[in-house]
This record gives sequence, C-alpha cells and structure tokens, in this order.
Amino acid sequence: MTAKEVMKDLESMGSEQTRKIYKKHGANCPIFGVKVGDMKKIVKKIKKDYALSLDLFATGNGDAMYFAGLIADETKMTKSDLKKWVKASEWYMTSEYTVPWVASETKHAESLADEWINSKKENIASSGWATWGCIVSMKDDADLDLKKIKEMLNQVGKTIHDQPNRVRYAMNGFVLAVGGAISSLTDHAMKTAEKIGKVSVNVGETACKVPFVPDYLNKMKDKNRIGKKKKTCRC
Repeated sequence: MTAKEVMKDLESMGSEQTRKIYKKHGANCPIFGVKVGDMKKIVKKIKKDYALSLDLFATGNGDAMYFAGLIADETKMTKSDLKKWVKASEWYMTSEYTVPWVASETKHAESLADEWINSKKENIASSGWATWGCIVSMKDDADLDLKKIKEMLNQVGKTIHDQPNRVRYAMNGFVLAVGGAISSLTDHAMKTAEKIGKVSVNVGETACKVPFVPDYLNKMKDKNRIGKKKKTCRC
C-alpha cells in the first residue's frame, strides 16, 4: 500500500467521538480519530514496511504517526530516523509509545535512550525513560547492565518530583517496568517506589490515573508475573 492509500483508509475509519477523546488526551496535531483496534486491520495487510512507515510519520497526522510505529521495520530504522521521530513527537501517544516501542527494538536502543533522558525537552526526555522501560521489559537480564539500571532507579528516586509533567509519568513507568521485569531488582524498585510515593501528573480532562507502583508490583507478584519478559511492547 502507498501512504496515500493508508491515509485514505485511516480517514474513513476516523470518528468525531474518538477525535474528541484524543484531543482530551493532549493530541495537538491533525488527527482523524481512529481506534487502534481498527488500525490493526490494515497492519495485518502490511505487516512491516520501512519506507511506508517513514512516509506516514512525516505526514504529521497523529493517527498516521501512531500507525507508522506499528509497521516500522526495526532492522532498518537508523539513528537519524529515530531522532527525527522523537523531535517531531509532541503528543505523548507518539513520544511515550510509538517512538519508544520502535527504538527499543533497534540496535540503537540504549544509546538513544541514554541521550534522550538527558534532554531538556519534556517530550524527548519522556521518550528516553519510556524507551528504557521497553528495553528492560524485553531484554534478557543477562544482556542488561543491572548495576547501571539500579543506579537509574536511584536517580529516579532522587529527582522524579523535580521533573516536567510527562517525564514524571515516564520515570514512574520505568520503575514499574524494572520491578516487574527484572526479579533481582524487584525489591529495589519497590523501595524506590515507596520512597517516591504517589506521583502527581496532570492528565488533563481524562480519567487516567498514574500507577502507584507498589500496588502494581504486588499484584504482579500475586499473579506470578515478576520476571516475565515481553516479545514486543508495540500494541
């Protein structure tokens, strides 16, 4: 399929009701209002297409940018591609989901995530922490620098409440990801979360809540899900 054909299909799937919901969730870009479940009908036809994903992301349309992340070929994505994507991602659905999902599956994952978490820009820093959350959720513990990740937990514990709004949300998600995916660091993540306490994030006119990490980790323990890795974070 061409980008023009996909855009036509996405537009036909859009609705005013979904568009209003996305606007309440901070969508500050042109958007059709397409439900993710409906997008996946097209994803099944395409599977992965590197060039098409770049073309769709470049449209600046929120639905197309999200869709691009679902079909992006991680084996072909370059650092330059991902840096362009993160700079263009001003809506958190793209900056904290689409970009981290794709970046975390590439060979550039850790270097980019490290670069991004130090950014002064809220959308880029939040992308960095979200990317690290995906990395620890997928990568085998043996392939992770656990000492470094423990130090990152300490950093979050000391600085989270001084960070911009969406960075706080992404940092909180990182603590949850580490505690849930790396069993040897679950206790440290739990202590970090207890030290942090409840994280305040402005979620606008939505019913979204910021996960209280200790509660979530305890639920994961009860369900014997601690240490279980994901094949992908894309959804």
